[in-house]
Amino acid sequence: MTVRILRAADLGPAPWKNGGGLTREIATGPEGAGADAFDWRVSLADVTADGPFSAFPGVDRILTVVEGAGMDLVVGGEHHIVDEPLWPHGFPGDLPTEGFLLGGPVVNLNVMYRRGRTRAETAVVCGTVRLLPPEGGAVLTVSLDDGAELESVGGGVRLDRYDAVLAAGESPGVLRTMGQAVLITLSGG
Repeated sequence: MTVRILRAADLGPAPWKNGGGLTREIATGPEGAGADAFDWRVSLADVTADGPFSAFPGVDRILTVVEGAGMDLVVGGEHHIVDEPLWPHGFPGDLPTEGFLLGGPVVNLNVMYRRGRTRAETAVVCGTVRLLPPEGGAVLTVSLDDGAELESVGGGVRLDRYDAVLAAGESPGVLRTMGQAVLITLSGG
């Protein structure tokens, strides 16, 4: 079993691939893979202005607005109003995409995964859930509020807002949230 606790305080901002904003990378698979070499990538993006999204050929994306009023995503010329908080919205990362803010800045949790190599499923959970990595895959959970706790055989680990747990192999334990968390299951394509 491999378990890593990823603290939000350790996530440094980096420019988007297209230079249009800032992102805080939570984790990638394989670890340390660059923008053109990852199988999967999870990050928090601070969106403060309307503009184009970076293109990622061969990559599917799941965007979840975790702060703010939402966005009008124009994906391949088609409008998608993403105004329901904490509602994962999937779209192809290789289609031209622009985002228009609906009511001020937002923070988006972005899950990107390379087609044919990885699959990602994203859900927002509340309460208690056992973290179960799929065989040969991983599970990543990101706390959206202070006070979540990962309970395992060795004791508990407190998670604050945007802290994450990445696990592969066996279950690292049970996540107990005081609010909500995003649960991402990553498996082979």
